[in-house]
Amino acid sequence: MPLPEMPCTAAGLDSRRIAQPGTSRSARGLITAYPVMADAGRHVPPVALGTMDHTMKERIAILGERKAEALAAGSPRAVERQHEKGKMTARERLHYLLDEGSFQELDMLARHRAHGMGLEEQRPYTDGVVTGFGTIDGRRVCVFSQDFTVFGGALGEVFAEKIHKVMDLAASTGVPMIGLNDGAGARIQEGVVSLNAYGGIFYRNVASSGVIPQVSVIMGPCAGGAVYSPAMTDFIFMVEGTSHMFITGPDVVKTVTGEDVTLEELGGAMSHATKSGVATFVYPDEKACLDAVRYLLSFLPSNNLEPPPEVEPVDDPERGLPELLDLVPASPNQPYDMKKVITAVVDDGDYMEYFPHWARNLTCGLARLDGHVVGIVGNQPQVLAGVLDINSSEKGARFVRLCDAFNIPIITFVDVPGFLPGTDQEYGGIIRHGAKLLYAYCEATVPLVQVITRKAYGGAYVVMSSRSIGADLAFAWPSAELAVMGPQGAVEIVYRRDLASAPDPAARRKELVEEYMERYANPYVAAERGYIDDVIDPSDTRRVLIRSLAMLVSKREELPKRKHGNVPL
Repeated sequence: MPLPEMPCTAAGLDSRRIAQPGTSRSARGLITAYPVMADAGRHVPPVALGTMDHTMKERIAILGERKAEALAAGSPRAVERQHEKGKMTARERLHYLLDEGSFQELDMLARHRAHGMGLEEQRPYTDGVVTGFGTIDGRRVCVFSQDFTVFGGALGEVFAEKIHKVMDLAASTGVPMIGLNDGAGARIQEGVVSLNAYGGIFYRNVASSGVIPQVSVIMGPCAGGAVYSPAMTDFIFMVEGTSHMFITGPDVVKTVTGEDVTLEELGGAMSHATKSGVATFVYPDEKACLDAVRYLLSFLPSNNLEPPPEVEPVDDPERGLPELLDLVPASPNQPYDMKKVITAVVDDGDYMEYFPHWARNLTCGLARLDGHVVGIVGNQPQVLAGVLDINSSEKGARFVRLCDAFNIPIITFVDVPGFLPGTDQEYGGIIRHGAKLLYAYCEATVPLVQVITRKAYGGAYVVMSSRSIGADLAFAWPSAELAVMGPQGAVEIVYRRDLASAPDPAARRKELVEEYMERYANPYVAAERGYIDDVIDPSDTRRVLIRSLAMLVSKREELPKRKHGNVPL
């Protein structure tokens, strides 16, 4: 029996059906109106619509019209402006990222319920964000894609509720969460409601950290509080020229500090890739960026309870590496490219470098050995001689913890002369930041294998996954130099008086340096004491590592009961 129609004269309404703004004429017959309260404060019940006489065919037609509106929520002009900037729309990005036909949208017909500043006159479906789930290479993922063509992608209450729901779905089902960000921050018209909604996103980012992979793709502006959700995810992708992240824009910076800075200089992709260490990966256009997201996920498990995905190897596990025999220069002061070592060792030379533009004196990345995913950490002698400094320590610590969270074994290639000296480093907290890398290795429970290719000096050697801090296996090339410090510095300290009294200090210094190198700066003293497990031929490195990881595949560690450790942040 249909409900009786109620007069709404107190609210200035009558009993006629009321269409929501932006709704097609033929759809209006099925829309329930929710009028505002009467002046007296009494509740006004919804207007009855008399819809019982509609056939299923008519209802499906109306549903189709509503969904058609949702699919074209942004105006044609807004879509055109998006394309003029070299940017895809929110839906175009999802269709490109996900396997064809796999996307299932959620909350497509959601609309905001805010009032004021004219918002009640604009209630487009989706409310400016497209959410749902699909597959990438057949593996399930949850996604959201902010729509700049609707309210400039600004976040309001309903917008955030949609993101909350899909993040909860990702966490409960144990699948990666991918966010495509292209929005103007909090929706000013919704005030503190928007700010509270952001908090719900941040809370879920933290709850999912280390449980499921979280990937942020910045494909437009990302400003103010909106930047903190990406900052707490595992990876941030940016696009050159169209991606921008900043807490305060150039105009505010100019007003407060007097600095003149462009949008690109302040928050562009390369600024964050080279200076701030915010952008993990940078690509020249959106399609290349989304291709890279798909590629990254091929290395990651769906959650922390699963192993990383394996592939059928085509690269011979017993392949020798004769090219490494002449790679390390005879002189310890000459550089070489550690990435050449890494690409020679891993399957098919396939190495996805992590933060390739930042802290380049340490290289980190994902690769495979005999089809199994591994994390690689290596000092880079070509940049600052491979020393550890503040930025490289943070980069390495973050990567080691990422691998440990997602069950990825870690191989560490060591050629480190020490920590970078200087007042800038000391005042900047090199002690505290260097301790982050040390802490990360000590805390890790995944298989850890160390390979010393050349220099391994002082505390930096200990920090770089030495046996003393938990490495399961440690190997060294014959060119390895394990010592408290480099021979030049050691001779200057230990033989200061001898050098001062020598008739030819230069000749005596050379003699003492050679003696020191012969007695101390080699791998054999460490091998005698068991600090390294074997000295290996560089050409055998690949097969030794594959055998080692095969042995360590069943490694298990019992951690002490505690709430969490206190990382030296």
